[in-house]
Amino acid sequence: MASELLELVGFLHAEQNSVRMLAAENLVGFSLGQSNYIFKNNDYAPIKDLKLLTRDRDYRTVKSALTILINLCDERVVLDMLATDETFVEHIANSITDRRLVNADLFCMLLANLAKNDNVTVIFDLNRKKLKPFPGLSENEAALSGQSTNPAELEERKKQDEKILTEDAKIFTSEKLMDCLVDCFVKGADRSLNKYADFSYLSYFFSDISRFKKGRDYFINAQSYDNVVPVTKLLVFTEYPSKVRREGVVSTIKNTLFDVESHERFIKDESINLLPYLLLPLADGQDEYKDDEMFELPEELQLLPPDKKRESVPQILNILIECLLLLCTTKSMRQYFREKSVYPIIREVHKNVEDEDVRDTCDRLVQMLMRDEAPNNENPRIEEVNVQEEDEDDEIVEVL
Repeated sequence: MASELLELVGFLHAEQNSVRMLAAENLVGFSLGQSNYIFKNNDYAPIKDLKLLTRDRDYRTVKSALTILINLCDERVVLDMLATDETFVEHIANSITDRRLVNADLFCMLLANLAKNDNVTVIFDLNRKKLKPFPGLSENEAALSGQSTNPAELEERKKQDEKILTEDAKIFTSEKLMDCLVDCFVKGADRSLNKYADFSYLSYFFSDISRFKKGRDYFINAQSYDNVVPVTKLLVFTEYPSKVRREGVVSTIKNTLFDVESHERFIKDESINLLPYLLLPLADGQDEYKDDEMFELPEELQLLPPDKKRESVPQILNILIECLLLLCTTKSMRQYFREKSVYPIIREVHKNVEDEDVRDTCDRLVQMLMRDEAPNNENPRIEEVNVQEEDEDDEIVEVL
């Protein structure tokens, strides 16, 4: 069996398109578990083949190659081989922004995994490549790559290609790849950019890259192409239906809050107005508040409908509360939170959510809000807020 698998791996660089496609397709199942040793053969030569196959003209081959690489990223050597190849990182990111590609979401997953390596910050130095028309395929090539050979359908595909090329400059107004990735995530959530992708896994990429100072600086400062602070574009997704999107977004917000100097601006600048986006997922229509507590809440949280539901995933709840905990680093923010009835919301979370981690974090936040403040502005900043940067627990995305 071992020799047969190694022989199959060798077909990844076969000359015939159909042979490469079938080899990659049949190897997907061996990319998880003990059999993945076959991809380490001959000094990881199969990894080099798979990298090339992510550029293949057959979308089925690309799908299999991406799936295998995504699954192999829990091998540190493989992850480092991919993430330290700047040309490969550039190719993955550019592929995400190509609205014609069927496998855009798999490219997003792979990029999210590559962000476990520090070298991925190279993304901030890369520019997006201008789209080129898809090369025409012969009838035989189209058939072999799984595409229709019907003349009418080929003509329609050509028109769609031309339409996307025309629209491209209007959708992506920045040359920087990072800006374009954010645009994909925000504008493409409803599949209006690419009917095959919703780009949700980019949120995990944003979360990991915001662990680095370069990443935090990007998300908290207005970008020149649209004069908008990138993290503000993510706020509307703290209550989005997709669990992946919600988790990645709140993790990104949390990481940006390690920049204490930005706290006042994030909370009190009306164009950002961060607090309601953190509190709304914590609130439930069945929560009980006194009248004075209710009307001290931010306007967005007053008189919620009775069917409003609290965030259901304990891990996401915990990250949201940790965001509030980070914001309590300064005395002015703690006072502001007291004025805005943050404590009653946390009280209701503690009372109604039966999760030990969530309740422990609630307790820590309550201690910060209920503490006696030092007089005369002494020690306005608390240095011992103990919250770890969010890195998805170093989890690697896998495709089962």
